[in-house]
Amino acid sequence: MAEANWYVVHTYSGYENKVKANIEKTIENRHLEEQILEVRVPMQDVVEMKNGARKQVQKKLFPGYVLINMVMNDDTWYVVRNTRGVTGFVGPGSKPVPLTEEEMRPLGIQSENVVVDFVEGDTVIVTGGVWADTVGTIQSMNHGKQCVIINVDLFGRETPVEIGFSEVRKM
Repeated sequence: MAEANWYVVHTYSGYENKVKANIEKTIENRHLEEQILEVRVPMQDVVEMKNGARKQVQKKLFPGYVLINMVMNDDTWYVVRNTRGVTGFVGPGSKPVPLTEEEMRPLGIQSENVVVDFVEGDTVIVTGGVWADTVGTIQSMNHGKQCVIINVDLFGRETPVEIGFSEVRKM
């Protein structure tokens, strides 16, 4: 399998989150989870002054752009390029150019892989995030996205939740 790289996609301004949601839905529908690994709209925390009060808000780091970690081939190019709101890949002509490690570093997106000691069916405890201290059983693992899907009890019903490898540990 070819190596996944980060690519920049140009979108209509203000459509970044909608493009992200549309691409993620297409990934799910076409079962491209192994080819398109992650879609991101880079955000930054900014302090704004409104009516004399300081307020911390998140703003898009690159308005009009979405980052996609994917294996470039005809299928993935077609899916991304033909998503509503996408105007094209960033690169000369129609050839997408992947971002280099030096370009990715300031964005805070690390590419190192977390090595885990658990497998599907193991019981794990969530160590961080919204689901901290929640216990669940691993239903599936995605090594490309570095995450697991566990079932948690939510309102008396089993609900699948996606958690990063670094936020769970084996019980």
